[in-house]
Amino acid sequence: MELPLESAFAVFDAQDSGCVSYGVEASGRRWFVKTATTAQSRRSLLRAARFHAAVRHEAIVRPEHVLDGPTLVYPWHDGSVLNHATTHGSDRSALHRFQQLPLREVQAAIGTILDAHVAITAAGFVAVDLYDGCFLYDFHARQLRLIDLDEYRPGPFTLDTDRLPGSRRYMAPEEFVRGAVIDQRTTVYTLGRAIHHVLDSPHGWRGSRHQQQVAVRATTRTPADRYPDVAALAAAWRSTLPNP
Repeated sequence: MELPLESAFAVFDAQDSGCVSYGVEASGRRWFVKTATTAQSRRSLLRAARFHAAVRHEAIVRPEHVLDGPTLVYPWHDGSVLNHATTHGSDRSALHRFQQLPLREVQAAIGTILDAHVAITAAGFVAVDLYDGCFLYDFHARQLRLIDLDEYRPGPFTLDTDRLPGSRRYMAPEEFVRGAVIDQRTTVYTLGRAIHHVLDSPHGWRGSRHQQQVAVRATTRTPADRYPDVAALAAAWRSTLPNP
């Protein structure tokens, strides 16, 4: 495929991941192209390619082509990233807009996030570096998609560094402890933080008391006190929803 950067209609190059991404038109379609510029970012994109080869869910944007480099070529989707994080800082204006949507639409988006992670964990992967910058929301179509899941890894695994990559606002305590076990209960914590952030607002908590209790249990400091797996968290979340 001919995907020249110089013909891009959008460029995303101020990323601390070491990747340069851009939008380009080719073969009558729009594509999101992600390239590596450092050894670390190459490892990340190779990890992403393995993840997407193993996981399928309609909400997860996956590459249609993996080229040498590696270069990952995704279909382009319109929408706003809820946290546009760059080396210059974070822009959460889309998150603030999202938090003002009708509650039923926010709840539907949370359901999408949880359902996708049920599929992810069923395929043997755990979440790493999940935060609101991975949530692409189309405000016109009222549809949430998951992007940039490059650091997801087969699990459980034992942390052999001093910390995992990610946003402290979403990370579980064990992600900062060398030798800690990273498993589905770690993913449960991160998803609990996602529930908290998207149901919060400048005016306070928008969810029900029961939904708040679900988020609190998911983010308990001790892993054994959380939901045992993502499927259990998803079931607890569904029990909080009003009947259709």
